[in-house]
Amino acid sequence: MSGAAVLAHGGSHGTGSAAAAWLLPVLVAVVLGAGYLAGVARMRGSGRRWSGGRTASFLLGAVLVGAALSPAVDAGTADGHMAQHLLLGMFAPIALVMGAPVTLLLSGLPVSARRPAAVLLRSRVLHGLSHVATAAVLSVGGLYLLYLTPLYALSARSDVVHHLLHLHFLLAGYLFAWAVAGPDPAPRRPGMAVRLVVLVVAGGLHAFLAKLLFSRAPVLPVGGGHDAAEVEVAAQLMYYGGHVADLLLLVALFAAWYRRTGRALAREPAAVASNAPAV
Repeated sequence: MSGAAVLAHGGSHGTGSAAAAWLLPVLVAVVLGAGYLAGVARMRGSGRRWSGGRTASFLLGAVLVGAALSPAVDAGTADGHMAQHLLLGMFAPIALVMGAPVTLLLSGLPVSARRPAAVLLRSRVLHGLSHVATAAVLSVGGLYLLYLTPLYALSARSDVVHHLLHLHFLLAGYLFAWAVAGPDPAPRRPGMAVRLVVLVVAGGLHAFLAKLLFSRAPVLPVGGGHDAAEVEVAAQLMYYGGHVADLLLLVALFAAWYRRTGRALAREPAAVASNAPAV
């Protein structure tokens, strides 16, 4: 990475002690994890059970968010940026979504508060935002804007833009994972075929951007000031890391489909056999 780029990015994020630099990532991870565990404790206190696997998944997601925001990853290099975007925009959201936090939250709400929450879940605004196609545009489209426009250079100069981008990728990634295969209820979720097609298209666009970055290094990202070799490593991270994340979502999608329909289909032959007349 060029010295100018390091100063542009690292100078704004490197002030203060090393301990202070770790404060935000640790705080975010602890708040996410503690809030979720409080919900689990409240549910178990009322005599209801909650999946340990879902708890472990959400806590893993909280750790991944903290790791993505840590100085160890947020180092101002092209591959560091890419690792952040993979963690915040793909891997952490998948883990968080599989923890079913909305279901946990709704289960802990009093009856008087559940009705407004149910109205919100059925609202047109949330339906539009959580539609799998919209979520894909927000997630993948955000990457295209970042790497193909001056937004990348702007984020290196501005802490506000830098952190807003982090928030965008986390929320957009969460919406996409939720829309594709989330266990939480979603308003008018499309059928499996639509979600599968959108997942494949989004994965293809993600891979295309990675190849574009690799072939156009160091011209891309615009205004990044990184060495070509550094951008090539980042592009490889995007390409292969994106494929792994898409595979995880694909497995989750088919697992959810099997839970809803596969078991019912498996029971049908047995039901037919039990109703067949004796010979």
